[in-house]
Amino acid sequence: MADRVTLEGLSETPELREILLRHAYRSVRVQLGLRGLLVLFMALTLGFVPPEHDLLACCLIVVGYAAWAGALAVRTRGGGLGPLRWMWLALLVDTAALSALTLVAGIAAEQSWTADVLVNGFYVIPMLAATSLRPVVCAAIAVPTLGASLAVSILTQQANAEPWSSILLRSLVLAGLASGSVALSFVQLSRVLTIGQLLGERIDLLDEIVRIEAHERALLAEDLHDGALQYLLAARQDLDDARDTGDPDAFVRVDHALRESSTMLRSTVSELHPAVLEQAGLARALTDLTAGVAARGRLTVDLDLAGWLEGPTAADPALYAAAREALINVVKHANARTVKVTLDRDGRDAVLVVSDDGSGIAEGVLAQRLADGHIGLASHRARITAAGGEFRIEPAAPTGTRVTVRMPVPEESARSATVARLP
Repeated sequence: MADRVTLEGLSETPELREILLRHAYRSVRVQLGLRGLLVLFMALTLGFVPPEHDLLACCLIVVGYAAWAGALAVRTRGGGLGPLRWMWLALLVDTAALSALTLVAGIAAEQSWTADVLVNGFYVIPMLAATSLRPVVCAAIAVPTLGASLAVSILTQQANAEPWSSILLRSLVLAGLASGSVALSFVQLSRVLTIGQLLGERIDLLDEIVRIEAHERALLAEDLHDGALQYLLAARQDLDDARDTGDPDAFVRVDHALRESSTMLRSTVSELHPAVLEQAGLARALTDLTAGVAARGRLTVDLDLAGWLEGPTAADPALYAAAREALINVVKHANARTVKVTLDRDGRDAVLVVSDDGSGIAEGVLAQRLADGHIGLASHRARITAAGGEFRIEPAAPTGTRVTVRMPVPEESARSATVARLP
């Protein structure tokens, strides 16, 4: 996923789009509930503190606003992206309706408590805006609301005989509430983006796991086809010849083919799930792995384990898998005669180096192989990097390729390996 996650970027993925829609409509429901409270507040104010003049006009404003709020609630029940695109405009209607009601109730009266009470309704509007996932929209609503509240307070100040200090203090509180609503919108957006990013990474990881499994299956099929299967086919042919001719050499060839195929199958099983890795640790497993690779690839493998502690560690499976993939690539592509495998410790880090004297890797070949779907080394690099390690592929001197894997070993694993080494 991209380093900078946006709502637009998340909405391009169908699974994430559905999650964003559900979260957005939760915010819409909160907004509708607060709007209902605002309608109730207006009606109760007119009922308990009616204005001296224009009561009918005030009631019409409340009824019209309530009908509009109800229609808005019905419209959003259908879901979809449409209502979300213009929902923020409803906040401007809230501000306009409350401003009109307060002005009608207070501007023509010599003394009116109605406007003095209604002006407190402006505190609800920033909370309505805070439900938005767009801080810019929230700010665009909060600023006009603060301006409308101040303007209404000034215009009705004579009717309420309210001191200027009270107006300024109320405006200051509303400004603080508006700023808090913008900050709350930022927090909501950050949480949604974080959740969306984590879900996106989970989807990518599942896709990567599927690709890795497919790669491993293809690799296993190729190994069996090119190795043990060929010996078994040759053994079958030699057995047919032995039945027809009774040639003793044919039986010798059958015995040789069966021995080689059993050795290869045993080596393949060991490479797929080496039991020795769990019982004796990485050093012993690498010893068996390099011996099998040397025999199968007809090359010399120099294994250096002098700096490694005995005993299993939590990093062993990832290091073993990386070593196996690197050695398989040497056998298949490097045309090498010698491979050196070094396993060492550098503080708390395990360091694995696989270098060969083969033809090397031309610049850009790795990127092209990844684009073509060859994800062997790339998948192991992703695993090592996800575990906090480092995976490098670079030219070796004077020829060949060097693969370097550096991976942190958990402290408990290191302590267990140290104890295992003690007499």
